[in-house]
Amino acid sequence: MTSPSEVAYLALGSNLGDRHEHLAAARDAIRRLPQSRVLAESPVEETAPVGVLEQPAFLNQMIALETSLEPLELLDALQSIENSRGRERTIRWGPRTLDIDIVLFDRQSVNLPRLRVPHPQLAHRPFWQRELALLGRKT
Repeated sequence: MTSPSEVAYLALGSNLGDRHEHLAAARDAIRRLPQSRVLAESPVEETAPVGVLEQPAFLNQMIALETSLEPLELLDALQSIENSRGRERTIRWGPRTLDIDIVLFDRQSVNLPRLRVPHPQLAHRPFWQRELALLGRKT
């Protein structure tokens, strides 16, 4: 491992197709990430859409992932998982087969054009805050 491990909190969401299967496949793929291991998972919950309101409800879940991957390495891996489930980036906050966001890192923040951590929408997503609390992480 090239850098010390820390815990990343990942938000999974799906509102198209077989939502449960998309989340299950994402969890399996995340478990196989190099230099990483899943520490905890929140229960899956159904939530109303945010932003574009005229779309199906989401299934959401939070995962605590111990990882030595650098933030952009992790982002690339997560986007590859999204793409493998047919993710299309057409409408911001629109419907999607799978969305995986890096919400928090325990010991670092990131402010890059491709990635901001803590996630800028954390304060506006009460379900993320609930899920983080279930994993024992305060926002």
